[in-house]
Parts: sequence; C-alpha cells; structure tokens
Amino acid sequence: MIHINNLHKRFGDSHVLRGISCDIKPQEVVCIIGPSGSGKSTFLRCINLLETPTSGRITIGDQVVFDSAMGINVPANKRRVGFLFQNYALWPNMTVYENISFGLTNVKEDLPKIDFDTRVNARLAEILSAPGEVTKVLAECRDKKGKLDDKKALLKLIDTFTISQFTAKKLLGYHLEDGKDVSAEAATLREKAEAARKALEATGGSYDADYAIYKDGQPVTEVRKLTKEEIDLTVRRVARIVKIGMFMDRYPAELSGGQQQRVAIARTLAPEPSVLFMDEPLSNLDAKLRLEMRYELQRLHVETGSTFVYVTHDQMEAMTLATQICLINNGVLQQYQPPLTVYNHPQNLFVADFVGNPSINFVEAKGAQQPDGSITLDILGGVKAVFRPREGLDLAAWFAERDRKAAAHAAERLAKSQEKGYVEKGNKDEPFRYHIAKVEEEDDSLQEEPVLTNEDLVLGIRPEFLNITSEAPLKGEIYGAMPTGMESTIKVYVNGFLLTGVVFGSSLFTIGEQHSISFTGHHIMLFDRQSGDCIALGSLETL
Repeated sequence: MIHINNLHKRFGDSHVLRGISCDIKPQEVVCIIGPSGSGKSTFLRCINLLETPTSGRITIGDQVVFDSAMGINVPANKRRVGFLFQNYALWPNMTVYENISFGLTNVKEDLPKIDFDTRVNARLAEILSAPGEVTKVLAECRDKKGKLDDKKALLKLIDTFTISQFTAKKLLGYHLEDGKDVSAEAATLREKAEAARKALEATGGSYDADYAIYKDGQPVTEVRKLTKEEIDLTVRRVARIVKIGMFMDRYPAELSGGQQQRVAIARTLAPEPSVLFMDEPLSNLDAKLRLEMRYELQRLHVETGSTFVYVTHDQMEAMTLATQICLINNGVLQQYQPPLTVYNHPQNLFVADFVGNPSINFVEAKGAQQPDGSITLDILGGVKAVFRPREGLDLAAWFAERDRKAAAHAAERLAKSQEKGYVEKGNKDEPFRYHIAKVEEEDDSLQEEPVLTNEDLVLGIRPEFLNITSEAPLKGEIYGAMPTGMESTIKVYVNGFLLTGVVFGSSLFTIGEQHSISFTGHHIMLFDRQSGDCIALGSLETL
C-alpha cells in the first residue's frame, strides 16, 4: 500500500502539485496521465523522492518515507523501490550483465547467513544423480561439426536447472557430454552436504530449504554484501523474466531499443523492489515495439507481483495496462478510478474531454427538470430533446449542494490568504474551455463572458453513441468519413455544428449524404456548465 496525503510541491512561485491525496493498493498498475506540464513526472518523482515534496505525507507499506510535519525524509535508496527512466540510463561501457548487477554489488545490509558451499554441493549432487537430463541438454548445444558450444551449453544449463553461472561451470567440468560415469562424484558431494548438515545440527543449528542457517528456530543474520553466487542467481532470474539471457556479454550499443528497454527493466527488478516507478518507458520505441512491450509489461506485472506506477502520454497504454487511472491537470488530481469508470463516468468536463479518441462531443444545452424527473433541453440551434437520468435525480438539490461546496471552498481560501506569510499564485488557472464544434463561428474574443444560470448545461456524447439510422427526427449531412478497418470515424454536419461518430462495420459514407441521427445507450453525460462537474448519466432522445 502506498498512501499519499495532501502532497504539495513548489518550484519558486510555481505551485506544481496541489494537495494530491490517493491510495495505491498492492499489485495495482496505476497510470498517471494528463496534459504536458500538468505535474505527472513531478508527482512520480516526489513519491520516490527523486524530488523532495514541499509538504505532505507519503507512506510505502508500513514505512513513513516522507512527512513534512514530523521532519521524516527517508533516502530513496532505503525505500525498496525501483525507477525506470525514460531514456533507459544504461552505462555504455558496461555489458548487459554488469548493468543489471551494478546495483546489487553495493548492497550491504542485514542478510540471512547462508552456507553456499553446502548448497552448491547438494544441488550438484541432485543434478548428477540424473545425468541423462544433463546429457540431453548438452546434446542440443553441439555445432554442425558435433563440437560442444561451451557458451551455449553454459546458458542452457543455467536456464534448465536454475543455477548460477559458477555452479553451471562446475557442472560443465564433469564432461557428461562424453558419457562419463559421475555416480562416485555425486556420492561424494552428497556426503559432504550431509556431513555439513550433521555438524550444524550438533551445535543446535539447522538449514532451511535454501541452506540459510537457523539457531533455536530463528534465522541467523549478518551484515554483509551479496555474494557473487547470489548476485548471479538474481541477474539470471530477472534475465529469464524479461528474456535477455542470451545478451549478457553484449554492450548497450549492440542492442535494439526494445532489448535496451528489457535490460533497463531487469536492472530495476534485480533488487526486488516492492514498487516499480516508470516514467514514459516506451516513448522512445516505434509503434509496433510499443505494442509488444505493453504485453511484456503486463506479463511482467503478473510474474513479479510488484506494484507499478506508470507515467504516460499514451492513453491507449493507460487504458490497457492500468487497474487505476490517475488523471492530473495543473497539479490537481481530477479523477482516480479504474479506466472504464474514468471513460464512462468522468467527474468533470476536463476529464471527459481529455480521455478518449476520437474526442467526445460537447453540446451546449439549456433546460429544466420536469415533474417526471426528465430534463427537457434545447440543443444544436433549436433542436428539442429530452434527457432521462439513469438514476433518480433532484436537479435543484444538486445545484444547492454545488453552491454549498463552492462557498465552503471560497471560505477556506479566504482563511488561508489571511495567514501570515501565505502566498497563493496560480498556474495556468484559466477555466476549462470545452470544444463546441461549430463550423462557422464569430470572433467572440472581445465579448464578455455570458452570465451562467442553472439552465446552462452541457451534454457529453461519446462518438460511439452517435448512431446513423434510417429514421429519426434529427437529420445531418456527412461532412467527412475516415474508414479505419473494422470501423469508420465520421463527421456529421447538424445545424451548423460538427458531431463526431464512430460507426462499426464496413459501411461506406459519401460526403454530402443526408442521414438520420440518434443517440443510443444510457451513457450520455449531463454536465453543469457553471462548475464543469458531471451531474448524471442517462439517455438522450431528440423530438
């Protein structure tokens, strides 16, 4: 669990993060999205302390890693988290193996005491007791002339028996490819392992399955660095996960972009972080490779069981990879929910406009609620329509609650402004301007903003809910059509407005054709124009 409470970050007068609070559950994939300059990367860097927050509290697991009020600021290397940079940040003068293992060589902490010699002896004895399996593996590593390829054989033994390269070299030294009888060697190794076990038991100790030493039922620990055996096993394990075991001796310049990305991921996974942070890790890859790497990241998440926190500009990545979408604008958290919830039930106009491709249709409306709960509307230059909420709605009560919240927020800002030393400067604080697709518009840049009332509403209609039908009161003219295989994106000209639709199937449309238009489903959105908040979901019928 990652708990983030009231996180702020300032750079001078710029208030980049404004009181972000959210909880990230274990094993979730959280994608942070938003416009350029919205604070996505800053938010990510504050969580893993590559940037120090101005104020707030961050808890990772059961450890408070940052608390401005209590003066807690745990260094990034003590947090057991991994960070995957956008440009991979591989050392060009190091091999793939050296890049992955670099971070492990500097680890020095309280670790279990392990009898590695006995563990290796026991494992070799186990493998040599069935020499046919080894012989079979080695037979697959001969070249066309029948000569054993030692490098290929080494990698094959490592992956087949899940052993380190050091153990694999010892195994290769028995020359089982020549049909040598190793029963005596296996027996000797087994005797050594058993003698070590008895000697330890004589002193009141014991081994676990990994040959970690226990005394009086408690694990024995020691402050030490990881051994070469441990480092190699770790490197080989993460290499198998990301499928780069054959590239260990290569340098980054000898790898493709996708292969370099896999190396960067392996290096990040090697210390076994509980949380993996990624800042647009696929942005430097071509479209085909990006798609392939999405599948790899999805598989990686399942295999590692880690929590992923992922910054991306690509909405497709966010919608396909994420279990939770974290949408930020101007440093403010706009919505934090599952992808389909964000898409189908956005909390405000900004979220609705930002999420989705093709973009949502926004249609200005004026209307009022009727006694039966429906809302009669004037839309698209005089078209009469009826919006029926999916759930019970008291529009007057909704407006009253909106006004109460606005008054409370204004009072809070006033109280803060009166605090000694308090300064509040906005960043790009203009209200969200939703797009009304009118073909011909007058220049109203010098006109005063209209006074909004509770009758001023906005309809949000996703393109897939615009339906071309044979009979409907609303008529439109095809303005443009772009087939994309299984579907077509169309532009329809209706009373001076352009509406976007997505039509599934192989239908062909001709520019200038007249068609009847209807709006299907119960996911049409009704927004309050004054606050921008979503009021309700429902159906829309034109009269």
